[in-house]
Parts: sequence; structure tokens; C-alpha cells
Amino acid sequence: MEAIIIFLLIILIILILYLIIKVSKSKESNTDIITSLGKLETSITKDIGDFKYEFSKSLTNDIDKLNKTITDNLISINEKVNERIDINFEKTNKTFSSILERLSKIDEAQKKIDNLSTDIVSLQSILTDKKTRGIFGEVNLNYILINVFGENNKKIYDIQHKMSNGYIADAIIYAPEPLGTIAIDSKFPLENYQKMTDKKLSINEREMYTRLFKSDVKKHIDTISNKYIINGETSNQAIMFLPAEAIFAEINAYHTDLLNYAYQKSVWITSPTTLMSTLSVISMILKNMERDKYAQVIHNELNKLSIEFTKYRLRWDKLSRSIDAVSKDVKDINITTDKISKRFQAINGVDLEAIESGDNND
Repeated sequence: MEAIIIFLLIILIILILYLIIKVSKSKESNTDIITSLGKLETSITKDIGDFKYEFSKSLTNDIDKLNKTITDNLISINEKVNERIDINFEKTNKTFSSILERLSKIDEAQKKIDNLSTDIVSLQSILTDKKTRGIFGEVNLNYILINVFGENNKKIYDIQHKMSNGYIADAIIYAPEPLGTIAIDSKFPLENYQKMTDKKLSINEREMYTRLFKSDVKKHIDTISNKYIINGETSNQAIMFLPAEAIFAEINAYHTDLLNYAYQKSVWITSPTTLMSTLSVISMILKNMERDKYAQVIHNELNKLSIEFTKYRLRWDKLSRSIDAVSKDVKDINITTDKISKRFQAINGVDLEAIESGDNND
């Protein structure tokens, strides 16, 4: 605003100088100059006032429009911000609800873990006794047999089977030849294994318990080999069932000498997983043998049926030929019957020409 006023004053000064020069050239009097300057000042003052009024009015309108635009934009921005806040609030609520749901599931899982820890502690207290460990192994073995072969399938397996030497095997499998009858006995060498793997003990102590663990396993192998491999009654091999996968993994990973010793004694060491796989293979072999047996029966019956059908075909051909001969004889008899009927008709009609004609046809 000030720059515009300064600009107008400069124009006013220029006009004044211009008038002075013009007046001096026309040799006008001082009075005329003063009068002209007064009129000019009045005109310029009026123009400046009009300009200030129009400029102020235009500036006010522009400011009002600017204020309105700014207000509209602020309202629009406020609406968008509120909309975004509502959306984000809704998403936050969903996320918070999901977090609460997950926390509830975590709490539930934690409770289950606590219960499982209690059960594990209870199981450990049970497995500290040798008798209960033996029962645990037998129950686990029985469960695997039921899952593979079905319950009380005496044709394939038997539990607590008494051998001819008086010893009782935990289970007997009646596998097909060349495997034959295989005895399975459950063993659970846990005590020395736990001490052998206890990191709190010194290396020397753990080495001592490792030797004791190996000794326990070898004793179990010797027991199974001596008691449950009977010439003429069982196969020349037996199975030692370890109901703990960890012990089986320990032997296979770090004690291959025990595997070699078991191989020499014709004893196969198994875990729940490997025993189930082995028994599943035996089950499949038995099913295939049963299927092959029925297939052979069907094949034999089909051969017998083929022989009987051949006999049937021969007899039918013979009967067909007989039927054809009888049919020909019946046809001939029908022809003769027709001729005889015609003769009787001729005789009844005393038709000599027909009789003579008939004699000639004969």
C-alpha cells in the first residue's frame, strides 16, 4: 500500500514539474500557476482517495474470499481428519480386540502348558519305579499293536505269550515266512540314561553313567536273545522295544557299538515310531498274501468253470444236432401227412383225375 502511494507522489511531482515548465514557456503569471496547482492537487487528491477506496474495497473482497476459501479448506480438512481418525480408531479397536483374543489364547495355552508340566512331573515320578516303567512299556507296545493290526487279532499277534521254555514275551508276531514267529519284549533303561545326559554332573561322572547305560542295554539284549529266540519255535531274531524315542535316538546317534552288538545277537532295537513302521510293513505283507490267496482260489474256480462250460458246449452242440434231425423228421412227416390228407379228400370226392395225378407225383 505504501509503495503505491509513493509511486503516485512521484507521478504528482513529475506533473508539477511539467506544469512549471509549461507555465514558464507560456509566460503565465504566478497566480495562474498557483491556481493550476491547486486544481491539480484537488484532482490528484480526489483520484488518490478514489483509488484508496477502490483498492480498499477490492482488498476487502479478496480478503473475504480468501477467508472463505481458507474456512472451506479447513472444514474439508477437518472432515477428512475426522474420517481418518474414525477409520484408524476402528482399525485400532479391531487390532486391540485381536490382541485381547490372542492374549486369551496365550493364557489358555499357558494353562495347558502348566497342566502338561504337572503331568510330566507326575509321569517322571511314576517312571522312577522299574515296575511301573515295565508296565508303561507294555501298555505302549499293546497300543501300537492294536493300532496296526486291530484289537484281539489272535491270528496275527498275541500279548503276554508264554514260550515253551517258560518265559513270557510281551508280544508275539506271527509274521509270514521267511520271517516266521517273532518275539517282542519291552525294555526301558532310564535311570543311567538320565544321569548320563545330566549336564549338571561332571564329565567323569557322565562317562561313568554312560558305561553303566551301555551295560544295561547289553544285558537287555542278552536277555532277549537267550529267552525269546528258540530254535524251531520262533524266528532266529527278536525285537527289543524302547518306549522312549530319546533313548533310541541316543543309541543310534552316539552308540553304534550297541547296534553292532545287538546285530550279533540277532536282536533288532526299535522305538515306537520304527516299530509301528515295521509292523505296518508286516501288516501290508499279510494283506497282500491274503489277497493273493483269494486270487488263487478265484483263478482255480474260473478254471473249473471253464471246464464245465466246455462240457456244456459239447452237450449243447450234440443236443442241437439232435433237435435239427428231429425237426427234419417232423417236416418230412408233415409233408407225408399232407399227401395222405389230399388222397383222402380225392377219394371222398371220387376225383380220379386227382388220384392219377397224385400217383404220378409219387
